[in-house]
Amino acid sequence: QVQLVESGGGLVQAGGSLRLSCAASGRTFSGYSMAWFRQAPGKEREFVASISWPGSNTYYPDSVKGRFTISRDNAKNTVYLQMNSLKPEDTAVYYCAARSGIPESRSSKYDLWGQGTQVTVSS
Repeated sequence: QVQLVESGGGLVQAGGSLRLSCAASGRTFSGYSMAWFRQAPGKEREFVASISWPGSNTYYPDSVKGRFTISRDNAKNTVYLQMNSLKPEDTAVYYCAARSGIPESRSSKYDLWGQGTQVTVSS
């Protein structure tokens, strides 16, 4: 059974940092692009970051560019999201996703998802 398991969420003050992890198990993710999305209450799922295989290309929307960094450790089948200078508007459930092929910003292009981890940023 293929699984993506996120961890690292929590409560942090505005301006603080968190690092999310997504551990993949059940198969090798060689050739897979990985991504992070987030969803706040009452809002649509939003693209946060993506990374190609084996990790040479990364992509971010303007809302997080310069503050968030996605990376991957292929030996550990793990992808990370380093989040700095957090803002209250970053509050959401963060999801890890995987797809075979090039990175995409549309959630519909990903077929493997984790269960999500809550990130809450207080003002």
